[in-house]
Amino acid sequence: NTSECEKYACCPLPPYLEDSGCVIEEDDNAGRPLRDVCFHLLKLYSDRSYELDQLLDPRSVTSDPLDFRLSWHLWEVLRAMNYSHLSQQSWGVLNTSYAAQLESEGLWEWAVFVMLHEPDTQ
Repeated sequence: NTSECEKYACCPLPPYLEDSGCVIEEDDNAGRPLRDVCFHLLKLYSDRSYELDQLLDPRSVTSDPLDFRLSWHLWEVLRAMNYSHLSQQSWGVLNTSYAAQLESEGLWEWAVFVMLHEPDTQ
């Protein structure tokens, strides 16, 4: 809550933005600034109801918004730790996006494995 001239540290930017200085990258979808995944994990630790969509956004890890590798695996770890407040729609998008990514790389067997985690059995 300090003015721009009183800031003493840069925002916790994702690794691919670290060398860009104190720049706040705005999220195109919700107008939220991008933060590093470690920052989101600390926020989740301090507030168990912290929004998981921000944490699982691929751009908090990589510059490729279609790279869902870490996001999907992180979600599976969080699910194992009894975090369940991700909407079914977000969960489904995460599953299908990662499965499509795997299939495009020719790893269709792993895409099937990912789709077995789909919350909507229909």
